[in-house]
Amino acid sequence: MFQLHISQELTAACPHYRVAAVYAEVQNSPFCEGLWQEIDAFTQELRAIDTADSIKQQPAIAATREAYRRLGKDPSRYRPSAEALRRRLLRGLELYRIDTLVDLINLVSLRTGYSIGGFDANKIHGTTLTLGVGRAGEAFEGIGRGPLNIEGLPVWRDAQGGIGTPTSDHERTKMDVGTRHILALINGYDGDEDRLREAAEMTRKALEKYAAGKAVEVAYLP
Repeated sequence: MFQLHISQELTAACPHYRVAAVYAEVQNSPFCEGLWQEIDAFTQELRAIDTADSIKQQPAIAATREAYRRLGKDPSRYRPSAEALRRRLLRGLELYRIDTLVDLINLVSLRTGYSIGGFDANKIHGTTLTLGVGRAGEAFEGIGRGPLNIEGLPVWRDAQGGIGTPTSDHERTKMDVGTRHILALINGYDGDEDRLREAAEMTRKALEKYAAGKAVEVAYLP
């Protein structure tokens, strides 16, 4: 497990922030039928009850949007990933099928409202990760998005630079079918420790069920 630190700059703006870190040895695959049965079932549930307004009011999403505002970022222009996923389904579009690890992280994010960073742990530089705030002009290559303006976004950094924000993770540390160790960071801006633990447990079970997860470690900060 990596050492996690939260900067004073982030804490000052988001004093209720909590994070759950889930680390595991895994076997990834291009597609998992059982997982997609779960995703399809949740999709039908969400489309039956959610609206554009109710998505924004979901506690974890609302708290992340408020964190963006406090840091000077427009959450309607740079949407948290959990919100963007729900909105995509509500528009009648299907989720992209990437690989089993990415797909299961997306499912947990959809269910809980938490924006979750999913990283190939072997691609992370160093043993320490720090959560800070994006700076003007800071280079960041969002997955499938190209250069992303992360000024004012919460950003996890390793020894080389930024690896993840609630809007998008970085190409450099993204997971692929060859990933053998995953680090998932569940970003909780709502301060609800019980709900965060539920999300971590959901992630642990999904990794064990769909990605042969073993040696699973779960840590919380602060």
